[in-house]
Amino acid sequence: MSAQSHVDAWLARLAGERHASPHTIDGYRRDLAKLLAWMEVQGVQQFDALEPNRMRGFVAAQHRGGLSPKSLQRLLSSCRSLFRHLSREGLLGHDPLAGVRGPKVHRKLPEVLDVDEAKQLVEAPAEGALSLRDRAMLELFYSSGLRLSELTGLRWIDLDLHAGEVRVLGKGSKTRIVPVGRHAVAALRALGEAEGIVPEQPVFKGRGGAPINPRTVQLRMKQLALLQGMPKRIHPHLLRHTFASHMLESSGDLRAVQELLGHADIATTQIYTHLDFQHLAKVYDAAHPRARRK
Repeated sequence: MSAQSHVDAWLARLAGERHASPHTIDGYRRDLAKLLAWMEVQGVQQFDALEPNRMRGFVAAQHRGGLSPKSLQRLLSSCRSLFRHLSREGLLGHDPLAGVRGPKVHRKLPEVLDVDEAKQLVEAPAEGALSLRDRAMLELFYSSGLRLSELTGLRWIDLDLHAGEVRVLGKGSKTRIVPVGRHAVAALRALGEAEGIVPEQPVFKGRGGAPINPRTVQLRMKQLALLQGMPKRIHPHLLRHTFASHMLESSGDLRAVQELLGHADIATTQIYTHLDFQHLAKVYDAAHPRARRK
């Protein structure tokens, strides 16, 4: 098999057996296309001809071509995933990326709303037929820290309003149960009473009763924020960041926040500890007699 055939077979397996999302598959395909194009220029026909020094040259070439450190790290991750698969299948006898590291990525801390800003957004007075839907969406985002895809894919059968829980399908087709706060429960009940609850139907509907389009949610949140005169750029993931930051600030339980967010790696969740420290630093600067700035 050619290198391209190995890539195609692996991507088909990810989509078929592991139910990877189209977005994930497209990302892998774009990354591995860079590797295949470089191999062609280098005259390398098969993956077993690759070795660490050559792969360092590949990384360097991509970096010179303008790829950012973050994109390079994602590219290396895609290559590692493919190489692990080939190794498990007995098609690759060594690790071409052994000892190869990408440039260090300086992670930008996510912006969050403070408690008053979050309250202002989710309790924004709204009028018209969409007001109940908008309130329920905002309350649920902030209450449970859902991803945009998790919210748009939600059906009434996934909600247990009596118990205050929601079952969501997250990344990697992993299911988790997340608590729903009382304000979000009340908003969802109001929406259900107005529209009628049919277990298999979407909670948040778009045209023709189909699940609401993610872009519609993004635009609607932006419009509501503008109506409130909020200066920050409001988007669904901002409320997820805000949920995580407020939960960690109040509880200090990083593992619990990891479970609630559905993060596979706790390192992803640890970024919120930096946000929590920023909050503590602000309190310190404002309160400590020897820390106050003139």
